[in-house]
Amino acid sequence: MDSRSPRTWFAVDLGLIPYPEARDLQLRLVAARAQGRMAANVLLFLEHPPVFTLGRRGGREHLLVSEAWLAQSGVPVVQVERGGEITYHGPGQLVVYPIVHLPGDGLGVVDLVGRLEEVMIRTCRACAVPAGRNELNRGAWVGLRKIGSVGIAVRRGVSFHGLALNVNPDLKPFEWIRPCGLEGIGVTSIQVEAGHPIDIADVKRVMQDHIETVFQVELTAADRESLLRLTAPACTAADVSPDRGAASRREGSPR
Repeated sequence: MDSRSPRTWFAVDLGLIPYPEARDLQLRLVAARAQGRMAANVLLFLEHPPVFTLGRRGGREHLLVSEAWLAQSGVPVVQVERGGEITYHGPGQLVVYPIVHLPGDGLGVVDLVGRLEEVMIRTCRACAVPAGRNELNRGAWVGLRKIGSVGIAVRRGVSFHGLALNVNPDLKPFEWIRPCGLEGIGVTSIQVEAGHPIDIADVKRVMQDHIETVFQVELTAADRESLLRLTAPACTAADVSPDRGAASRREGSPR
């Protein structure tokens, strides 16, 4: 067992944020981390308004509705640089974007993906949902129903994009696509599997606990304003103001 003090990562809760805004923020943080202007890793916790995203391998052939119908629905389709194919994001889905300098933490891409999967699986099981892995595709599964996805990108050794865990979203939009380009699979959520209402804030606290365990780090909550300070030259833990409200909420989180 490693007896050294855990490394500190910052956790920032962005709430509901449009996909393009979150992506732009990720790219700014990735650049700062890669250039050494940011010495700390950051996890962004958030939800997105409805959006379909296409990964590097994802094509519009996996859309099961017409372009005209999709335009009427008001749900945009965005091509991005993460791995994987098509997926859906919407309110009630917990998204985490890890801005992590992989070489500095001794992590490879496969290791990062595996640990993100493990975090989702442990989070589901803490909510009495028996999630696991499936050889069909990376992510978290309950039988042949996918409950969580992973898709990352790496730029100059720094990861971005990340995981998306279905807590209590509207699952209808998943019927408009072949999730991850797969045939014959279903999509589910913690709330559906648990059979009772689930609060995404509670799941977020549980997930943060499992992130600390799986990655052997200590999460320190920071507010939005701190993100700008994180990009300052040689930023350390002492330069970041903790989000006192988030910190107190974390203290009462279930294990």
